[in-house]
Amino acid sequence: MKRATGATPLIAIAAAAVDTETTGLDATKARVVQIGAIGIAHGKVVQEPRFNLLIDPGEAIPPEASRVHGITDADVDGAGSFLDAWAPFQEFVGDRILVGHSIGFDLAVLKRECQRARLPWKKPRSLCVRLLATIANPDLADHSLDMIAAWLRLEIAGRHTALGDAIAAGDIFAALIPQLRKRNIRTLGEAEVACLALSHTLEAGHRAGWVEPVSRPQVPAFQPVDPYAYRHRVGSLMSGPPVVVKSVEPTKQVIDLMVRRKISSVLVSDRGAPDQPVVEYGIVTERDLMRRISSDAERVFELPIGSIATRPLISIRAAAFAYRAIGRMDRLKIRHLAVRDEAGMLVGVLSARDLLRLRATAAINLDDTIEHAKDVAELAAAWSMLPGVARSLIGEEIDPRVVAEIISEELCSLTRRAAVLAEQQMQIEGHGPPPCAYAVLVLGSGGRGESLMAPDQDNAIVFAHGEPAGFEDSWFKNLGAKLADMLDISGVPYCKGGVMAANAAFRGSLDTWKGRVEDWVHRHRPEDLLNVDIVYDLRPVHGDMTLAAQFIDHAYDRGHAEPVFAKLLGEQITTGYPFTLFGGFQLENGRLDIKKHGLFPIVATARTLAIRHGIRERSTRARFEKLAALDIGGERDIKAMLAGHTMLIGLLLGQQTHDIYAGIPASNRIEIGALTREQQAELKRLIKRLQSAPDLVRDLMFA
Repeated sequence: MKRATGATPLIAIAAAAVDTETTGLDATKARVVQIGAIGIAHGKVVQEPRFNLLIDPGEAIPPEASRVHGITDADVDGAGSFLDAWAPFQEFVGDRILVGHSIGFDLAVLKRECQRARLPWKKPRSLCVRLLATIANPDLADHSLDMIAAWLRLEIAGRHTALGDAIAAGDIFAALIPQLRKRNIRTLGEAEVACLALSHTLEAGHRAGWVEPVSRPQVPAFQPVDPYAYRHRVGSLMSGPPVVVKSVEPTKQVIDLMVRRKISSVLVSDRGAPDQPVVEYGIVTERDLMRRISSDAERVFELPIGSIATRPLISIRAAAFAYRAIGRMDRLKIRHLAVRDEAGMLVGVLSARDLLRLRATAAINLDDTIEHAKDVAELAAAWSMLPGVARSLIGEEIDPRVVAEIISEELCSLTRRAAVLAEQQMQIEGHGPPPCAYAVLVLGSGGRGESLMAPDQDNAIVFAHGEPAGFEDSWFKNLGAKLADMLDISGVPYCKGGVMAANAAFRGSLDTWKGRVEDWVHRHRPEDLLNVDIVYDLRPVHGDMTLAAQFIDHAYDRGHAEPVFAKLLGEQITTGYPFTLFGGFQLENGRLDIKKHGLFPIVATARTLAIRHGIRERSTRARFEKLAALDIGGERDIKAMLAGHTMLIGLLLGQQTHDIYAGIPASNRIEIGALTREQQAELKRLIKRLQSAPDLVRDLMFA
């Protein structure tokens, strides 16, 4: 179980709901007579195991206390002391976050009991559902356990017993998670910061002698990662072209081939040739052959190799980073992966031996978790690993653009897996399978491979056939809504601009999308093209890739053929003027939006000129490099744009990863005061230079 950090989503934290019954309400004097606890995982109370223990307080239980919880001196006669209970309680709780109602009281009582028993005390990380409910619904008449449960329509059993109240607190916590998400409180750190803002309530607890119910989240130290696994892609490590044999070839003949070629595996297909869809192949490894020889030595050499091959063939994209391959091999306990291109065609084989060149025993932190997540809680937990990895990679001085590519890979994987889970949910609910072939597309920064740690959802769906508002469209509308909900819960919020497949403008048949492109290229005002440009950054992540390819080919062909279209897109490029009269930055709460004033004009310049000049590259860097290769634009301008792009991504990633751990929602604003003088001066020069980006686009539009 990984220890929770400020970046851990509330739905993904491992917690234990806790309650105590005591001899009184004065935290400075009360003794514990009962402890109850229950686990919380994946945003739900785990009914078993549970902790429920009576404790002899070593003094008489006052009658007024017994009238509340029903525990008398006779009930605790023969029970163990607090000293006896503490070790098993600690074992049950472990490293989990403690959750309770008015938990500051329980912590104070437990702390004093430890002091009396001369036991070491370390304040656990904790959350108070009373404070969380105050944040989620400040208009409740009061925030007692009963009132909160009634608001959330929860039934409480065993009220005023330690276990009963612990279960109630756990159920309330689970029910509060979606309520807090509506207020943009998603992570443990954000919840802690929000609770700490309730100063009046916290002060009342201090006066009563309670322990602070929450702690301020701390930004952890850099964690070591293996930079090699994040620098290399599968395509640069694989063996290719792969060795493929026909399914009918005798096993003896294939063994001879493997010995002669000094290879540890072969791929098998009916045609016996590479460059076909990866689904047509199986694999035979040295281990497969040894096992079969051991069990069937008399016949194995004459058997057709296809009868031994393992199917389906496990594969990975050539463009995937090596850490993904390491994680997939480890998860599935295999030593070979087929490698496919973006169209799903076989291009090579990757073996564990190939990965040994990467020192792959070092920590990689990111693995293949997203690809096999069973629900949104697992998706959220996997996504929450990214800030730490990004922060460590920046510390390793890896190019910030590469870090953004890794984040984009995870975002695309998250979207792909959420689409799979959404489709499964559609069938569970009786909507049936997809009515036709379709593809899920990631747009914007994710499609470009330039995602940062504050992404929102930019996605779309293209399907094979069907009219707007028809049966097919309605099915995919439902799928898009489920996809959006799953991504939002996982940690990628709904797009404020509505760029989501759940909305009609971002889903449609291939013909519908082609019709939209025709409409775009004949618009006459730049304001009519809002959100159109990011479609040109699309990357298909799930489904029929040929549909996506046909759409993007058509979009680029038509965009390139209509110069006015690119011209109107160029007229949308604005930078704003973020400077004061005296040349300083105009700041909001000490921060500057460097996406608006820096990244946007760079990205939009590259995209607009790429559309105009028929360049099919997706990333900003590749677009600028292709423009330079075509002798479009001055070398100095393009180098300045690329250097500025790298610097801005690095600044934003550093700020965002810090903020996420500190419980501050990630944004596109950076704290200028945290930059060095040199960084501030460089940023100022860049943004001033970008004021001329619209002029540069106009100059190069017809170059």
